[in-house]
Amino acid sequence: LLMCFPDMLFILFAVYVLDGYTKTDGAWILTLLKSQYAVKSVQDCAEKCNTERLFTCRSFMYIEKDQDCITVAANSKIEPVLRRMSTALYERKDYLLECVIGIGTDYRGTKSKTKSGILCQRWEGTYPHKPNITPKTHPKADLESNYCRNPDGDKGGPWCYTMDEGKRWEHCDVQDLECMYCSGESYRGKVSTTESGLTCQRWDSQKPHNHGYIPSVLPEKYLEENYCRNPDGEPKPWCFTESPAKRWEFCSIPRCTTPPPTVVPQLDCFTGDGSLYRGTVAVTESGKTCQTWSSQSPQKHSRTPDNYPCKGLDENFCRNPDNERRPWCYTTDPQTRWEYCTCYFSKSNAVFSDDPVIAPIEDCYEGNGSSYRGVTSETISGKKCQFWTSMQPHSHRKTPMDFPNADLRRNLCRNPDGDRAPWCYTTDPSVRWEYCRIERCATRVISVPALKPITPPTAVPQPISTDAPVKGLYRGPTSTTITGVTCQAWSAKTPHTPTFTPASHPDKGLDLNKCRNPDNDGNGPWCYTTDPSKKWDYCQIPDCDGQKCGQPAVKPRRCFGRIVGGCVSKPHSWPWQISLRTRYDIFYHIFIKILSSMSVIESHILSTRPSAYRVLLGIHTEAAVEPSKQVRDLEKIVLGPRGTDIALLKLDRPALINDKVLPACLPEKDYIVPSGTECYVTGWGETQGTGGEGTLKETGFPVIENKVCNRPAYLNNRVKDHEMCAGNIEGGTDSCQGDSGGPLVCFSQSTFVLQGVTSWGLGCANAMKPGVYARVSKFVDWIEKEIKARNN
Repeated sequence: LLMCFPDMLFILFAVYVLDGYTKTDGAWILTLLKSQYAVKSVQDCAEKCNTERLFTCRSFMYIEKDQDCITVAANSKIEPVLRRMSTALYERKDYLLECVIGIGTDYRGTKSKTKSGILCQRWEGTYPHKPNITPKTHPKADLESNYCRNPDGDKGGPWCYTMDEGKRWEHCDVQDLECMYCSGESYRGKVSTTESGLTCQRWDSQKPHNHGYIPSVLPEKYLEENYCRNPDGEPKPWCFTESPAKRWEFCSIPRCTTPPPTVVPQLDCFTGDGSLYRGTVAVTESGKTCQTWSSQSPQKHSRTPDNYPCKGLDENFCRNPDNERRPWCYTTDPQTRWEYCTCYFSKSNAVFSDDPVIAPIEDCYEGNGSSYRGVTSETISGKKCQFWTSMQPHSHRKTPMDFPNADLRRNLCRNPDGDRAPWCYTTDPSVRWEYCRIERCATRVISVPALKPITPPTAVPQPISTDAPVKGLYRGPTSTTITGVTCQAWSAKTPHTPTFTPASHPDKGLDLNKCRNPDNDGNGPWCYTTDPSKKWDYCQIPDCDGQKCGQPAVKPRRCFGRIVGGCVSKPHSWPWQISLRTRYDIFYHIFIKILSSMSVIESHILSTRPSAYRVLLGIHTEAAVEPSKQVRDLEKIVLGPRGTDIALLKLDRPALINDKVLPACLPEKDYIVPSGTECYVTGWGETQGTGGEGTLKETGFPVIENKVCNRPAYLNNRVKDHEMCAGNIEGGTDSCQGDSGGPLVCFSQSTFVLQGVTSWGLGCANAMKPGVYARVSKFVDWIEKEIKARNN
């Protein structure tokens, strides 16, 4: 078969060569011990690393546009990893593991101390002990430096000769793969059964249990196969089970016996989420005294020093053991279960708090974006940004403490180091960083003709778009780089010898010197330049104009304020919002979903008489004095399936689509919004005297997985599979009375998708009582069926 299809042999060989490597885009290791080669492919570069003779090759960097290959002796465990555009770092997996499988004959980690803490002697050394196992006697055992190894198959595992004259050798403190440190947040073993023996459900499956822990959206959680993991701050790893009667259960995984990884504590005050704070603040933001963590009175809880051994739960000091937004504690007030603590860090006249209300500014950047203070937290390829205070999945030095004037807040896109545009580290372990999906203010093009009908996205090449489904489809006329340098012709040989030419890539549209994207670079079209000192650069290509669902002409503020507490929206920035009113002007403020003739709302606010209502579209104020106002009567009300809180409204005639009236997008059928996703609600509802009455208000808060929302202290199993939770656990931010039927939209790939509609809650903005929304993805079939039936 392979003789008949030789290309298949090459594909199998390429997969085999790269299978032993972990790839990270946008990463670079700066080290002196390296070799550089000119190669034709990444597979050739891997072969250079595998056959390197000058040193032990732990990783290599490959630059596709230049076809450069750099093999290095270091990896991310030995040297810091830096940002570098269009470079991919490939690290050998066997040199990254710091645990053993079996007796550890293949262990290639960097542990260099014995179980009793003695430093290891170098394998080629002769003092204080003359070894009989050396790099020369065991050339395949990788006896490098003074790292622990098991060259002779010792049943006790890796060992080394020691620097203690009285102890010739000793086993090392390398742990077995199947143990966990702390609460198992970093556990990467393969246990896949629960404490009671139930088989774990695969994380990428939604059967038998729907959930929001989606591997493709939460790559930093390493939700592989059906292995036990701890993605949400539980005391230990767990999994959903394959038993319909048991949604989830903890797994039995022993704690490692060696000391856990050390942390550098923050003693004076905390920054970011405060997970490293080890100071002595013991009072909440309202002045309540904190309860001792080891006590169960007056608050009973599971956040104990035994369950969270690495979180510094000493006495009653404020801590953040479970991935909350900032340090908190249980209180000694029986009426207040817990509260956040308040602490500020000041340096160079800069003050950081975890989540201040962000000023309503235009979400575009000037110059190189160093002054950008917008709210975008998504990269150009749609990846979620990593928090600047987090070292997972990417360790880095761009922290709020080191860059106090860069406003490195939350996971918002910023430019702390003077790069060409705002960027962020990503939550994808395979992509270290990317530029963000933000336009330059001077080049933004927002022109949406009125009454233009919606056209669905198309897969054909777009004339001027970096947002086409495949970024290599751009065929526009631009021929200058982002800095204004003229592009070199793709067929030219000077001043740079190109890797991509019309002959080598005939289907990539490499005409003349036009900007193109022959390698599907995630940052968009580029070209070789006519500047001899810069081989290539990106081009500045504006997005295509046009009205699409979920893409308003006026960009929303996306503020992290609150409806109860107040953040007034920019006029017409949420154009799917409508107002349902009775003939006596009793208001029900809902939203548009299917603007041609039907809308989706919550059914509990409705009677079944269409003639009792009218619908107002294109308004920003309750007074509805805007010239853009459209008024429609109702022809039909269609209640949702029995036991659900959703309904469809059929308008008496279609709405006119323009920049003031535009639908949000329907979600994919049965899609579960991942836990922690930032979503937004809007409404004219009750503000409880906090201001902004009479104008549309907005707030953003995270989705809360139903597993968490149904805990006894929260909503106690009241939330059903066809519903979803969203809000801040501490309260203070919520939809409220009068917001029923309103939209919960989540932002992804430059589009707002309707994921929920406001249904119910226990009060407004109460702590531990998040809002509950109808999960629209569970009703997609029903919506499409009813619309088709009513329109026939």
